[in-house]
Amino acid sequence: MIASDVDGTLLGPSESLTGRTIATVRRVIEAGVPFVLASGRPPRWIAPIAKPLELTGYAVCANGAVLYDCAREEIVEVHGLLQPMLLHDIAHALDKALPGCRLATERVSTGAVDHDMRNFVIEPDYHNPWGDGEGRTGPRAEVLGHPAIKLLVSHRGMASAEMADAVNALFDRDVDVTYSSSGGLVELSAHGITKATGLADVAERLGVEQAQVIAFGDMPNDVEMLRWAGHGVAMQNGHPAVLSVADEVTGPAGEDGVAQVLERWF
Repeated sequence: MIASDVDGTLLGPSESLTGRTIATVRRVIEAGVPFVLASGRPPRWIAPIAKPLELTGYAVCANGAVLYDCAREEIVEVHGLLQPMLLHDIAHALDKALPGCRLATERVSTGAVDHDMRNFVIEPDYHNPWGDGEGRTGPRAEVLGHPAIKLLVSHRGMASAEMADAVNALFDRDVDVTYSSSGGLVELSAHGITKATGLADVAERLGVEQAQVIAFGDMPNDVEMLRWAGHGVAMQNGHPAVLSVADEVTGPAGEDGVAQVLERWF
């Protein structure tokens, strides 16, 4: 089984799939080998990547919290929801540790994906490093008032690594903290929910041994996945934490690093 992160791994600076990568992934699928996207993206952001690649299997979304069926465009299972009481407690602590931070939550339900932006609710002045304009703006009570698969914390005046250190100092067993962008955004998930746990679920469903999994990634939210996989591959321009756990380093996404490795066999 092949597992790959999306942004910064399959997608390079152009934020689009290259012909070489598309052709290589299609050869993997034609050979009968499952190709699984493992992303911090929510399910509604998966189809634009899955369709050009002709993926019909599973995708691990929201850093392991959601298992998504690409063919049916349906959410199969949800793991580790953050409940409103915990969300409010976290927000109270964050206000003291990161004054000026702004919050957002990602929500899903099983079944067909609802592309309505009600799934993503943000506070006023919440900043998204990938571009603002998405999500429904509401008061904090609305943002935190329903179970969520992720709590996102933005701060315009801090780097993501600095924020992650501050948040990790606050919480030990309640949540896990990671990030997939350096632009002042960290993501909090239920403790123990990672891309690795999501891929373990997929591998069990497909009858694939852990040792038979090759995984690709570039950012801290990929670390557990690369550790778990039988062979973990980091992108050349990846975060130092990812490079330190990888079994192999390939070229950057802008040079089709995933394809460079897979072309050995496909």
